Amino acid sequence: MSLFSKKKGETNEDKPKKDLSYIKFAIATVIYLLWVLWVGNFWLLLGLPILFDIYITKKVNWTPWKKRYVKNSTVIEWIDALIFAVVAVTMINIFFFQNYKIPTGSMEKTLLIGDHLYVTKLKYGPKLPNTPIAFPFTQNTLPLTKSTKSYLDWPNWGYKRLAGFNHIKNDDIVVFNFPEGDTVVVEMSAQSYYAIVRNFADQFKYRDVNAGTVAKSKDDYTGIARKYVMDNYDVKVRPVDRQDNYIKRCIAISGDSLRIINGQVYINGKAQSKHKDMQYRYLVTTDGSRINPEAFDRLAIYPVDVKEDVNGYEIPLTEENAAKIRGFSNVKNVEPIFIPAGKYVEDIFPHSPNYLWNVDNFGPLWIPKKGATAKLTLENLCIYERIIEAYEGNKLEVKDGKIFINGQIATSYTFKMDYYFMMGDNRHDSADSRYWGFVPEDHVVGAPRFVWLSLDPTKSFPASIRWNRFFIGASK
Repeated sequence: MSLFSKKKGETNEDKPKKDLSYIKFAIATVIYLLWVLWVGNFWLLLGLPILFDIYITKKVNWTPWKKRYVKNSTVIEWIDALIFAVVAVTMINIFFFQNYKIPTGSMEKTLLIGDHLYVTKLKYGPKLPNTPIAFPFTQNTLPLTKSTKSYLDWPNWGYKRLAGFNHIKNDDIVVFNFPEGDTVVVEMSAQSYYAIVRNFADQFKYRDVNAGTVAKSKDDYTGIARKYVMDNYDVKVRPVDRQDNYIKRCIAISGDSLRIINGQVYINGKAQSKHKDMQYRYLVTTDGSRINPEAFDRLAIYPVDVKEDVNGYEIPLTEENAAKIRGFSNVKNVEPIFIPAGKYVEDIFPHSPNYLWNVDNFGPLWIPKKGATAKLTLENLCIYERIIEAYEGNKLEVKDGKIFINGQIATSYTFKMDYYFMMGDNRHDSADSRYWGFVPEDHVVGAPRFVWLSLDPTKSFPASIRWNRFFIGASK
């Protein structure tokens, strides 16, 4: 008897349907196998019997909300379509691309508040989620809540990135998970938890100094501040993939040496080219008369960014806008505002008086590279301690003037990941690596390709639509 002869009860009309089922199964199997090879997890091959049953044997109803072989109600069909759409879009967001909205002005005027971006995951390779079970289309909290988690902590997978088309290069614009977003104070979520702790530590120190009490060590005040925050605020801890998304320009890649002198970035001793839409804060001095607000509007300067006092105006400007304002008849002087070299700003990384750095004069700083080894001292430990402890999961201690990593005395450290230094194009109004240090490779999400929608938050709809920004490139 032929293997291809008809089964009992099978009609000639059934054969084309059966042939089509095998063709669909073959196509689905090829796609699935390619996906398994890309992901690199061969346990997923256990899904092949499920595919075979879906297309060929059909023993199990894999859509239990639907009845098989009968017509379902319209409601059930809509539910089925919705479930398929959620699953499909979730897979697309994980492996291919997702949308991202610019919430702040840190990238002005390259990217504007209200720009909606198409962000590709394929350029640098998509990373598998650390927490795969989550409410669809949420980052870290459920809709209409401030602190209710939208994901389950278990299972929690380690870092794995799939093959991409390229590596991060200098000057790439990158979307990434906020490195200091692992711990969040819900009531002050716009601020870094670590900055909040430093602020309270300073307050407790000043309180003791003003009261004439003997001052404690920096570590003691930090410990007191942490306990105070934990006891008085709602503090949440988040895995890497659930930390807020940020977007900045990659100024330096792993292995680079970075320095900033009076706002000018130098990479490996060479001055970085300035982007035409990059902004600094300028002091604009007039002859005493005010500048017409409509002039600022024509230059696309938000009213909220214009600070006016007796000395004139303090405004974030591109070089092009600065040149235009210099041409105003009542303007006497337009100069960028730079913090002088050697002036220590505690909020600036690495938050140590051993490094008298600020936003305009920073470094020199070497960017850690995977496999490279750095010498560790008590003086430079502040640069690397978060990498060693938080990003690469070691136990770090300092006892009797010696550094211990995982219980062993350490005089050097070999890095397990590549790191990057990110800065916003709005150089004086960007919370970036100058404040919180390096971005680890496992925090990289993707690269923006173009703006698909842009809405001006200072205007009402439909006047808010920026038609001239639709589908403009967003990668440089």
